[in-house]
Amino acid sequence: MKLFVVLPLLMAVTTVPAFAQDAAQKPAKTPESADAGFQMSLFTLDTPIETLIADKRSRAVLDKDLPGLSTDENLDKFKAMSLRKFQPMTGGQLTDAMMHKVAKDLAAIQ
Repeated sequence: MKLFVVLPLLMAVTTVPAFAQDAAQKPAKTPESADAGFQMSLFTLDTPIETLIADKRSRAVLDKDLPGLSTDENLDKFKAMSLRKFQPMTGGQLTDAMMHKVAKDLAAIQ
């Protein structure tokens, strides 16, 4: 009787590592194997502002969507921040709608 109780338990314990090995052997998705329709953006709302200003394409987006940001006299105080981190410090001047527009335009850069 004890054999019938121990045998299923023993079988369950020995098969779990086999399932774990199958999962571990599958290669992770790489950018090359990802869906062809998915593209990573070069610039996002999480990119530091100084990086956005350094690239002429992303600076053009900032100058169009957020005029004056790239030439602000206080730029040195916030240039290391991303737009997402900087937004709460603007007292509502940088709205969610503005952020959405910038994100959309940055995503269009290739």
